[in-house]
Amino acid sequence: MSTDNGLIKPYASQFAFISRCLDSTLIIVSVGLVAWVGNLPLDSDIWIAGFLSGLLHQILSDFTEIYRSWRSETLWAEAKQVMMCWLIGFSVIFMVGQFSPVQDTLFTWPMFIQWFFSALALLLLWRLFVRIGLRYLRSHGYNTRAAAIVGTGPLAQKVASRLDSATWAGYRLDGFYDDRQKEESLSSDCRRAAGYADDACVSVGGFDVLVEKAVSGELDSVYIAMPMRAEARIRELLDRLANSTATVYVVPDLFVFELLHARSINLNGLPAFGLIGEPMRGLNGWLKRGEDIVVSSLILLMIMPLMLGIAALVKLTSHGPAIFKQKRYGMDGKPIEVWKFRTMKVMENGNSFRQATKDDDRITRVGAFLRKTSLDELPQFINVLQGSMSIVGPRPHAIAHNEEFRCQIKSYMRRHKIKPGITGWAQINGWRGETDTLEKMEKRIEHDLHYIHHWSVWWDVKIIVQTIFKGFVGKNAY
Repeated sequence: MSTDNGLIKPYASQFAFISRCLDSTLIIVSVGLVAWVGNLPLDSDIWIAGFLSGLLHQILSDFTEIYRSWRSETLWAEAKQVMMCWLIGFSVIFMVGQFSPVQDTLFTWPMFIQWFFSALALLLLWRLFVRIGLRYLRSHGYNTRAAAIVGTGPLAQKVASRLDSATWAGYRLDGFYDDRQKEESLSSDCRRAAGYADDACVSVGGFDVLVEKAVSGELDSVYIAMPMRAEARIRELLDRLANSTATVYVVPDLFVFELLHARSINLNGLPAFGLIGEPMRGLNGWLKRGEDIVVSSLILLMIMPLMLGIAALVKLTSHGPAIFKQKRYGMDGKPIEVWKFRTMKVMENGNSFRQATKDDDRITRVGAFLRKTSLDELPQFINVLQGSMSIVGPRPHAIAHNEEFRCQIKSYMRRHKIKPGITGWAQINGWRGETDTLEKMEKRIEHDLHYIHHWSVWWDVKIIVQTIFKGFVGKNAY
């Protein structure tokens, strides 16, 4: 066992107090520094602005929890909370500052921008240096934490892997414990997950050994990674560990479910886990909407002459309107009207709908070309601007198809947790056009859900670029 002289652990509350003082001091110093560089008089108004900012930062810190323990989390996770706290506080001070005596000096461009970024840089830099220092200490056996894992199954292996990959946190895996597992039968998977060689000795025993170590103070943390069906055994172990000072975590066995942007909430004091979440909530939703507005506006400006020409051609070559509005399912399964150039002699809608096939006699001569090149979907950029669709997302299916496949394909309706798109991950991978077999639709849904799970702005850009080169024309588009 590594020697740990506990340099920091007994002083966690003092460290949090020092962190608070340092943050407020740096905010005050930054405003003075910006004023000095900008040749502003360092009078009382400048220092009052800095003091109020530091005070407001402390008030907001209790809501953003920036002074809690970040040992098990990444620097980026901590940095995001710090940035949010400072952004909110600075915004309030900036608005109040518009009515202050320093409105014409400190709270003008570029002074307030310089203050914002200089303070943010200082708030983040000292945290970076502290993490580097702690990482060095922990790599030499100081300020480490002895962690034990209860269980030896896949979930326990995942916990061990996460502890091992958190190199900055200084966790020392004491071993796996299970009252139904013998030491000699511990799988090599558990050993590898913990970063040990197959022939290394990993301390494994039953609950009696675990409780004895926890009570004696040899363990700092205990992670219970057992299936939910083992509730009785978990309760028994928690009762026995109550006499120790070890911090006990229960890792929910939620991996048995197919999670979609899962998150935890506080339900009026009761913790609850959302297994099927909202991928585009909060900042992600704003980014996605901003991307849609900018891109669709630019594209509409470029293609408007082409759209007018196509509309005239459709109108002149067949009877009926140029634009066909078809009912589809949108976000959260709510009905929307998707705009398309009319490509058929009929306008089927609602629950009675037959998908286009090869050599379909309903398709007009102009319509065949429009469908093959996806030019019939250009009016959907208007849907995007209206907010019912997105540039990138799962393609909207006819209502009749939704009702048919939602009962045949697992997780089919989860594709409606985001707005439907003009193009998508499934389309550029060849799963567009006719889905005449269940297997084809399953592959499309598989790609749609993969996109929802891993969405990012840069991935949207990649899909848009790939659509230009290979997403418009496809062998399955009739």
